[in-house]
Amino acid sequence: MIDVIVVGSGPTGLMLAGELRLHGVHVLVLEKDLEPTRQVRALGLHARSVEIMDQRGLLERFLAHGRRHPLRGYFAGIDKPAPERLDTTQPYTFGIPQPATVRLLTEHAIEAGAEFRRGRELTGLSQDEDGVTAELADGTRLRSRYLVGCDGGRSTVRKLLGVGFPGEPTTVETLLGEMEVGVPPETVAAVVAEVRKTHRGFGLGTSGNGLYRVVVPAEGVAEDRTVPPALDEFKRRLRVFAGTDFGVHSPRWTSRFGDATRQAERYRAGRVLLAGDAAHVHPPIGGQGLNLGLQDAFNLGWKLAAEVRGWAPEGLLDSYHAERHPVAADVLNTTRAQTLLLSPEPGPQAVRRLLAELMEFEEAHRYVLEKIIAVGVRYDFGEGHELLGRRMRDVPLKRGRLYELTRGGRGLLLDQTGRLSVAGWEDRVDHVVDVSEELDVPAALLRPDGHVAWVGEDQAELLDRLPRWFGAPAA
Repeated sequence: MIDVIVVGSGPTGLMLAGELRLHGVHVLVLEKDLEPTRQVRALGLHARSVEIMDQRGLLERFLAHGRRHPLRGYFAGIDKPAPERLDTTQPYTFGIPQPATVRLLTEHAIEAGAEFRRGRELTGLSQDEDGVTAELADGTRLRSRYLVGCDGGRSTVRKLLGVGFPGEPTTVETLLGEMEVGVPPETVAAVVAEVRKTHRGFGLGTSGNGLYRVVVPAEGVAEDRTVPPALDEFKRRLRVFAGTDFGVHSPRWTSRFGDATRQAERYRAGRVLLAGDAAHVHPPIGGQGLNLGLQDAFNLGWKLAAEVRGWAPEGLLDSYHAERHPVAADVLNTTRAQTLLLSPEPGPQAVRRLLAELMEFEEAHRYVLEKIIAVGVRYDFGEGHELLGRRMRDVPLKRGRLYELTRGGRGLLLDQTGRLSVAGWEDRVDHVVDVSEELDVPAALLRPDGHVAWVGEDQAELLDRLPRWFGAPAA
């Protein structure tokens, strides 16, 4: 029996596979497509996702394939310099096309020992007390202890489970593609700058190798949205908005996306779970979709591994839904708000001007920006220190830095007192005695995802908190 089947080899599924392999879990990734997509639907990583790559020792390989861009406030296109003293050591947006992210995460998952089967489409699903049976289009039946649907907004797993996906359907569609243009770059830049004064959903920008990424509102919502738009449709819509089609030709790929906003009613149904776009979809404003999925996987991976390995305390796996569902709901709300503020109508534009004024106040701007880059996420762990429930940034230590100690995906007790102990949990929690000038607490217990589970210096309190996240002590 396979431990976990991951359906879908996008960024979410790949991140999850890598996380599970850190704990020795047998992982099989199923993907219906024979080859990875060339479509560049996402363009980069926000600060929290950059931190995640650093926590797992992947950041250096990512940095070699992208560019750091100064972090600015782009909420609904309101361009403001980033406030000072953000709670991260990675205060930038990392530009990297989605295919490169997929390639790097695939390499990582394979190196870690994940198994892949491409060209295998899931068509049936059933579960019992002992596991899950997955039926494939070629007649193959696979058996696993758990299965996770990371198979996108049209998730087959979610549909087979019968999990509700309430929200708003697509009302506005946008064409997206990569192609060559037949006019000088200066002409493109000048025309685009003029059009974007009134239509912020419009854009042409270089994507390398002589190609341009073209984004233009469609005429309506296609009857079959799985059919890619033709080049002629791009030309017509470009002429409507810009008065020219820029001589676009030789498209490498084309697609369309909508403004549907939906969220799965539950992220777990027995032994089957949902993550990434299978659990939530929203307009791409703010670039949060890929990042949200990576962060889902980072939250779920260690919990599911604990369940498979047999040490998970009661309720740990259910905490995945309890923690991540509210985070996605908040992202859906912010994208709804941004979509409204991009409208050229007088009412939304009046609200937009007011919000722009409010964002002159540093704390207001910080609050909005930390939502987008996800460093402001705080899970509800109950009453306690202000760090409780938040992820800890990469603080410098006397003998290195914090994130260098999190590569193995284990819990970590950062002990500045030298008087505490994790005896009985050494197989799940690392005990590090070190000090940091930036950390004003005696000791902090971090979960494998870096969120602070306890702060203090009392051994009895620590012994009370350890079982909540790391199960019973070893005999």
